[in-house]
Amino acid sequence: MLVFWILTGLLVIREKKVVRLILYFGVFSFITAICFFLLGSPDVAMAEAAISTFATIFFVICFEKYYDLRIDEEDRKEDAKPKSTFKQYLLPLGFVATLAALFVYFLPDNTVNTYLRDQYITRFASDVGGENAVTAIYLGYRVYDTLFEALILVITVVAVSHMSWFDQTTVTDGRRSDIQRSSLAVFTIRVIAPILLLFGVYLIMNGHISPGGGFQGGVAVATFFICRYMIYNIYDISIYKIIRAEKAVFVVAALIAVAAIFLGIWAQVPAAWLPLYQTTYLLIMNALIGVKVACTFIVLFYRFVAIERL
Repeated sequence: MLVFWILTGLLVIREKKVVRLILYFGVFSFITAICFFLLGSPDVAMAEAAISTFATIFFVICFEKYYDLRIDEEDRKEDAKPKSTFKQYLLPLGFVATLAALFVYFLPDNTVNTYLRDQYITRFASDVGGENAVTAIYLGYRVYDTLFEALILVITVVAVSHMSWFDQTTVTDGRRSDIQRSSLAVFTIRVIAPILLLFGVYLIMNGHISPGGGFQGGVAVATFFICRYMIYNIYDISIYKIIRAEKAVFVVAALIAVAAIFLGIWAQVPAAWLPLYQTTYLLIMNALIGVKVACTFIVLFYRFVAIERL
Protein backbone atom coordinates (compact mmCIF):
# COMPACT_ATOMS: atom_id res chain seq x y z
CA MET A 1 0.00 0.00 0.00
CA LEU A 2 2.86 2.40 0.69
CA VAL A 3 4.21 1.74 -2.82
CA PHE A 4 0.81 2.52 -4.35
CA TRP A 5 0.65 5.58 -2.09
CA ILE A 6 3.90 6.92 -3.56
CA LEU A 7 2.93 6.09 -7.14
CA THR A 8 -0.45 7.82 -6.79
CA GLY A 9 1.27 10.87 -5.33
CA LEU A 10 3.55 10.97 -8.39
CA LEU A 11 0.51 10.80 -10.65
CA VAL A 12 -1.01 13.76 -8.83
CA ILE A 13 2.20 15.74 -9.26
CA ARG A 14 2.58 15.01 -12.98
CA GLU A 15 -1.05 15.21 -14.08
CA LYS A 16 -2.13 18.40 -15.88
CA LYS A 17 -5.70 17.55 -16.84
CA VAL A 18 -8.15 18.78 -14.20
CA VAL A 19 -10.59 15.89 -14.50
CA ARG A 20 -7.96 13.20 -14.09
CA LEU A 21 -6.28 15.19 -11.34
CA ILE A 22 -9.50 15.20 -9.29
CA LEU A 23 -9.77 11.42 -9.69
CA TYR A 24 -6.14 10.90 -8.71
CA PHE A 25 -6.66 13.05 -5.63
CA GLY A 26 -9.61 10.86 -4.63
CA VAL A 27 -7.61 7.66 -5.12
CA PHE A 28 -4.67 9.13 -3.20
CA SER A 29 -6.93 10.01 -0.26
CA PHE A 30 -8.51 6.56 -0.36
CA ILE A 31 -5.11 4.86 -0.18
CA THR A 32 -4.14 7.28 2.59
CA ALA A 33 -7.16 6.23 4.64
CA ILE A 34 -6.31 2.55 4.11
CA CYS A 35 -2.70 3.12 5.22
CA PHE A 36 -3.86 4.94 8.34
CA PHE A 37 -6.18 2.03 9.14
CA LEU A 38 -3.47 -0.57 8.59
CA LEU A 39 -1.09 1.43 10.79
CA GLY A 40 -3.57 1.20 13.67
CA SER A 41 -5.24 4.65 13.48
CA PRO A 42 -8.93 4.09 12.64
CA ASP A 43 -9.82 7.58 13.91
CA VAL A 44 -7.48 9.30 11.46
CA ALA A 45 -8.55 6.92 8.67
CA MET A 46 -12.21 7.80 9.21
CA ALA A 47 -11.46 11.53 9.21
CA GLU A 48 -9.35 11.24 6.04
CA ALA A 49 -12.06 9.27 4.24
CA ALA A 50 -14.82 11.71 5.23
CA ILE A 51 -12.86 14.87 4.43
CA SER A 52 -11.54 13.51 1.12
CA THR A 53 -15.09 12.62 0.07
CA PHE A 54 -16.26 16.18 0.69
CA ALA A 55 -13.15 17.61 -0.98
CA THR A 56 -13.67 15.49 -4.11
CA ILE A 57 -17.29 16.62 -4.35
CA PHE A 58 -16.28 20.27 -3.99
CA PHE A 59 -13.59 19.88 -6.66
CA VAL A 60 -16.12 18.38 -9.06
CA ILE A 61 -18.60 21.18 -8.37
CA CYS A 62 -15.93 23.83 -8.94
CA PHE A 63 -14.82 22.16 -12.16
CA GLU A 64 -18.34 21.98 -13.53
CA LYS A 65 -19.02 25.59 -12.56
CA TYR A 66 -15.92 27.31 -13.87
CA TYR A 67 -15.08 25.06 -16.81
CA ASP A 68 -18.50 23.70 -17.82
CA LEU A 69 -16.75 20.56 -19.07
CA ARG A 70 -15.61 22.47 -22.16
CA ILE A 71 -12.18 22.36 -23.74
CA ASP A 72 -10.96 25.87 -24.53
CA GLU A 73 -9.02 26.83 -27.63
CA GLU A 74 -5.59 26.48 -26.04
CA ASP A 75 -6.32 22.92 -24.96
CA ARG A 76 -7.46 22.09 -28.50
CA LYS A 77 -4.23 23.42 -29.93
CA GLU A 78 -2.22 21.52 -27.33
CA ASP A 79 -4.06 18.28 -28.08
CA ALA A 80 -3.50 18.77 -31.80
CA LYS A 81 0.28 18.83 -31.39
CA PRO A 82 2.13 15.53 -31.92
CA LYS A 83 3.01 13.84 -28.66
CA SER A 84 6.52 12.78 -27.82
CA THR A 85 6.67 9.06 -27.10
CA PHE A 86 9.66 9.50 -24.82
CA LYS A 87 8.05 12.27 -22.79
CA GLN A 88 4.63 10.65 -22.71
CA TYR A 89 5.52 7.03 -21.96
CA LEU A 90 9.20 6.18 -21.57
CA LEU A 91 10.11 8.94 -19.11
CA PRO A 92 7.31 8.14 -16.60
CA LEU A 93 7.94 4.39 -16.91
CA GLY A 94 11.67 4.89 -16.38
CA PHE A 95 11.02 7.02 -13.33
CA VAL A 96 8.66 4.42 -11.83
CA ALA A 97 11.11 1.61 -12.62
CA THR A 98 13.95 3.50 -10.95
CA LEU A 99 11.79 4.13 -7.90
CA ALA A 100 10.82 0.45 -7.74
CA ALA A 101 14.46 -0.63 -8.04
CA LEU A 102 15.49 1.68 -5.22
CA PHE A 103 12.63 0.38 -3.11
CA VAL A 104 13.66 -3.24 -3.67
CA TYR A 105 17.31 -2.43 -2.98
CA PHE A 106 16.55 -0.66 0.28
CA LEU A 107 13.78 -3.08 1.29
CA PRO A 108 13.94 -3.38 5.07
CA ASP A 109 13.92 -6.67 6.91
CA ASN A 110 11.13 -7.88 9.13
CA THR A 111 12.51 -6.30 12.30
CA VAL A 112 10.63 -3.14 13.24
CA ASN A 113 11.55 -0.71 15.97
CA THR A 114 8.42 -0.39 18.12
CA TYR A 115 9.96 1.77 20.85
CA LEU A 116 7.97 4.91 20.07
CA ARG A 117 4.70 3.01 19.67
CA ASP A 118 5.25 1.21 22.96
CA GLN A 119 5.96 4.51 24.71
CA TYR A 120 2.74 6.04 23.37
CA ILE A 121 0.63 3.04 24.36
CA THR A 122 2.22 2.71 27.79
CA ARG A 123 2.25 6.37 28.84
CA PHE A 124 -0.57 8.19 27.04
CA ALA A 125 -3.16 7.52 29.76
CA SER A 126 -1.00 9.09 32.46
CA ASP A 127 0.66 11.80 30.33
CA VAL A 128 -2.41 13.12 28.48
CA GLY A 129 -5.42 11.22 29.81
CA GLY A 130 -8.39 9.47 28.28
CA GLU A 131 -8.60 5.99 26.81
CA ASN A 132 -7.99 6.80 23.13
CA ALA A 133 -4.31 6.87 22.22
CA VAL A 134 -4.96 8.68 18.92
CA THR A 135 -6.70 11.54 20.72
CA ALA A 136 -3.86 11.70 23.22
CA ILE A 137 -1.37 12.00 20.36
CA TYR A 138 -3.09 14.72 18.33
CA LEU A 139 -4.20 16.78 21.35
CA GLY A 140 -1.19 16.08 23.54
CA TYR A 141 2.09 14.84 22.13
CA ARG A 142 1.58 16.42 18.70
CA VAL A 143 -0.86 19.22 19.44
CA TYR A 144 1.27 21.66 17.44
CA ASP A 145 0.54 19.60 14.30
CA THR A 146 -3.17 19.82 15.08
CA LEU A 147 -2.97 23.59 15.46
CA PHE A 148 -1.22 23.97 12.11
CA GLU A 149 -3.79 21.73 10.42
CA ALA A 150 -6.54 23.86 11.92
CA LEU A 151 -4.75 26.99 10.71
CA ILE A 152 -4.66 25.57 7.17
CA LEU A 153 -8.44 25.15 7.30
CA VAL A 154 -8.83 28.76 8.40
CA ILE A 155 -6.63 29.96 5.53
CA THR A 156 -8.59 27.81 3.10
CA VAL A 157 -11.93 29.27 4.14
CA VAL A 158 -10.64 32.84 4.04
CA ALA A 159 -9.13 32.28 0.59
CA VAL A 160 -12.33 30.75 -0.75
CA SER A 161 -14.36 33.66 0.58
CA HIS A 162 -12.06 36.33 -0.88
CA MET A 163 -11.56 34.63 -4.26
CA SER A 164 -15.24 33.95 -4.81
CA TRP A 165 -16.97 35.88 -7.58
CA PHE A 166 -20.09 36.34 -5.41
CA ASP A 167 -19.63 39.36 -3.14
CA GLN A 168 -22.54 38.84 -0.76
CA THR A 169 -22.00 36.75 2.37
CA THR A 170 -25.66 35.88 2.87
CA VAL A 171 -28.78 35.59 0.72
CA THR A 172 -32.47 35.14 1.43
CA ASP A 173 -33.33 32.95 -1.53
CA GLY A 174 -31.62 30.93 -4.22
CA ARG A 175 -31.72 27.90 -6.44
CA ARG A 176 -33.74 25.07 -5.04
CA SER A 177 -32.23 21.69 -4.26
CA ASP A 178 -32.95 19.10 -6.93
CA ILE A 179 -33.43 16.46 -4.28
CA GLN A 180 -36.91 17.81 -3.53
CA ARG A 181 -38.14 16.05 -6.64
CA SER A 182 -37.79 12.71 -4.86
CA SER A 183 -40.12 12.27 -1.91
CA LEU A 184 -38.28 9.12 -0.85
CA ALA A 185 -34.94 10.95 -0.71
CA VAL A 186 -36.45 13.83 1.27
CA PHE A 187 -38.03 11.43 3.77
CA THR A 188 -34.77 9.51 4.15
CA ILE A 189 -32.71 12.64 4.72
CA ARG A 190 -35.22 13.95 7.27
CA VAL A 191 -34.79 10.73 9.23
CA ILE A 192 -30.99 10.69 8.88
CA ALA A 193 -30.31 14.40 9.58
CA PRO A 194 -31.02 14.44 13.35
CA ILE A 195 -29.14 11.16 13.71
CA LEU A 196 -26.13 12.74 12.00
CA LEU A 197 -26.21 15.69 14.39
CA LEU A 198 -26.47 13.41 17.40
CA PHE A 199 -23.71 11.17 16.05
CA GLY A 200 -21.45 14.19 15.46
CA VAL A 201 -21.92 15.42 19.02
CA TYR A 202 -21.27 11.88 20.28
CA LEU A 203 -18.01 11.64 18.31
CA ILE A 204 -16.84 14.98 19.68
CA MET A 205 -17.75 14.39 23.33
CA ASN A 206 -16.50 10.78 23.45
CA GLY A 207 -13.39 11.15 21.35
CA HIS A 208 -11.12 10.83 24.39
CA ILE A 209 -12.54 7.44 25.41
CA SER A 210 -13.59 5.88 22.08
CA PRO A 211 -12.83 6.20 18.34
CA GLY A 212 -13.82 9.68 17.25
CA GLY A 213 -12.87 13.25 18.00
CA GLY A 214 -13.26 16.80 16.79
CA PHE A 215 -12.36 16.25 13.14
CA GLN A 216 -14.76 13.37 12.57
CA GLY A 217 -17.53 14.90 14.67
CA GLY A 218 -17.18 18.27 12.92
CA VAL A 219 -17.74 16.65 9.52
CA ALA A 220 -20.87 14.90 10.81
CA VAL A 221 -22.24 18.15 12.25
CA ALA A 222 -21.58 19.95 8.95
CA THR A 223 -23.42 17.16 7.14
CA PHE A 224 -26.50 17.94 9.25
CA PHE A 225 -26.53 21.56 8.02
CA ILE A 226 -26.03 20.37 4.44
CA CYS A 227 -29.03 18.05 4.80
CA ARG A 228 -30.96 20.97 6.29
CA TYR A 229 -30.38 23.01 3.14
CA MET A 230 -31.21 20.11 0.82
CA ILE A 231 -34.55 19.48 2.52
CA TYR A 232 -35.82 22.99 3.27
CA ASN A 233 -33.69 25.27 1.01
CA ILE A 234 -32.86 27.50 3.97
CA TYR A 235 -30.52 30.45 3.28
CA ASP A 236 -30.36 31.88 6.79
CA ILE A 237 -26.64 31.16 7.39
CA SER A 238 -24.26 34.10 7.16
CA ILE A 239 -20.90 33.10 5.71
CA TYR A 240 -19.24 36.14 7.26
CA LYS A 241 -20.43 35.24 10.77
CA ILE A 242 -19.31 31.62 10.42
CA ILE A 243 -15.85 32.69 9.27
CA ARG A 244 -15.55 35.04 12.25
CA ALA A 245 -16.68 32.25 14.57
CA GLU A 246 -14.12 29.87 13.08
CA LYS A 247 -11.30 32.38 13.58
CA ALA A 248 -12.36 32.95 17.19
CA VAL A 249 -12.54 29.21 17.89
CA PHE A 250 -9.07 28.70 16.44
CA VAL A 251 -7.60 31.47 18.62
CA VAL A 252 -9.23 30.02 21.75
CA ALA A 253 -7.98 26.50 20.92
CA ALA A 254 -4.45 27.80 20.33
CA LEU A 255 -4.44 29.73 23.63
CA ILE A 256 -5.69 26.71 25.57
CA ALA A 257 -3.06 24.44 24.01
CA VAL A 258 -0.30 26.94 24.74
CA ALA A 259 -1.44 27.45 28.33
CA ALA A 260 -2.05 23.78 29.05
CA ILE A 261 1.01 22.22 27.45
CA PHE A 262 3.64 24.66 26.26
CA LEU A 263 3.66 26.85 29.40
CA GLY A 264 3.82 23.89 31.75
CA ILE A 265 0.53 24.49 33.58
CA TRP A 266 -0.17 20.78 33.14
CA ALA A 267 2.75 19.89 35.41
CA GLN A 268 1.56 22.27 38.16
CA VAL A 269 -1.79 20.54 38.67
CA PRO A 270 -1.99 18.47 41.89
CA ALA A 271 -1.96 14.72 41.32
CA ALA A 272 -5.43 14.29 42.81
CA TRP A 273 -6.94 16.77 40.32
CA LEU A 274 -4.92 15.65 37.28
CA PRO A 275 -7.46 13.13 35.81
CA LEU A 276 -10.26 15.72 35.98
CA TYR A 277 -7.99 18.36 34.47
CA GLN A 278 -6.95 16.04 31.62
CA THR A 279 -10.53 15.02 30.83
CA THR A 280 -11.69 18.64 30.83
CA TYR A 281 -8.84 19.64 28.52
CA LEU A 282 -9.59 16.84 26.04
CA LEU A 283 -13.33 17.59 26.04
CA ILE A 284 -12.83 21.31 25.46
CA MET A 285 -10.23 20.83 22.72
CA ASN A 286 -12.31 18.20 20.91
CA ALA A 287 -15.35 20.50 21.08
CA LEU A 288 -13.38 23.46 19.69
CA ILE A 289 -11.86 21.37 16.90
CA GLY A 290 -15.30 19.96 16.07
CA VAL A 291 -16.90 23.42 15.84
CA LYS A 292 -14.03 24.66 13.71
CA VAL A 293 -14.17 21.76 11.23
CA ALA A 294 -17.97 22.09 11.01
CA CYS A 295 -17.63 25.82 10.23
CA THR A 296 -15.12 25.06 7.47
CA PHE A 297 -17.31 22.61 5.60
CA ILE A 298 -20.47 24.67 6.10
CA VAL A 299 -18.74 27.68 4.53
CA LEU A 300 -17.39 25.64 1.62
CA PHE A 301 -20.73 24.00 0.91
CA TYR A 302 -22.85 27.13 1.14
CA ARG A 303 -20.34 29.14 -0.88
CA PHE A 304 -19.96 26.69 -3.78
CA VAL A 305 -23.30 24.88 -3.79
CA ALA A 306 -25.97 27.00 -2.16
CA ILE A 307 -25.01 30.63 -2.82
CA GLU A 308 -23.06 30.52 -6.07
CA ARG A 309 -25.65 28.38 -7.80
CA LEU A 310 -27.89 31.45 -8.08
